[in-house]
Amino acid sequence: MLSKISTRLFENFEAKDAAREHALKLSRNIVRLSGRAIKSIHRKQFDQAKEIIAEVAVLNAEIKSMLSDHPDIYYAGFVEHAQQEYAEASLLYQIITKNEILDTTELDVEDSAYLMGLGDVVGELRRVILDLIRLEKPAQGEKYLEMMDDIYTTILLFDFPDAMLKGLRHKGDVARSLVERTRGELTNAMGQAKLKERMSELENKLE
Repeated sequence: MLSKISTRLFENFEAKDAAREHALKLSRNIVRLSGRAIKSIHRKQFDQAKEIIAEVAVLNAEIKSMLSDHPDIYYAGFVEHAQQEYAEASLLYQIITKNEILDTTELDVEDSAYLMGLGDVVGELRRVILDLIRLEKPAQGEKYLEMMDDIYTTILLFDFPDAMLKGLRHKGDVARSLVERTRGELTNAMGQAKLKERMSELENKLE
């Protein structure tokens, strides 16, 4: 009798271990591809980014289906981290290309992963604004600064214990710092741009 029980248990754990190993591999691929998508977005390679994000969506669906019978593995942490990276890439793409925010249902990720990914988008938007400043197009960065501020304000609403949203409070603190620094840099850049424009107008009048 015990032999039959142990055989059944062993087979169950073998199946669980196999599912875990495969899920780890898929999660690593999701993180890697999400990073590639973000790089493509910053390089304005939007078609490439869209294709990569679509590929990641398939991997995410595969993980969710494969671990449907193994919730302990699904909620172990590594899947949530992968979904966080996927959410970050997807949200950034939608903001930059359509000025929209995707819902959790559209991404099919856990709520916690969505919020964590949303928090990371603040840093990526700062990078977009700094690129615009370097290109002497600071005015185009105002809408992204507004989005950064909206995301920060949203994160503040979720003041729950770390056991529920581990790390989100820290992301909120980082977001606040990034918003403040970026606002100052963007304000200075726009002021310089206006001064340059006025000087150019004065030169034209003098000529």
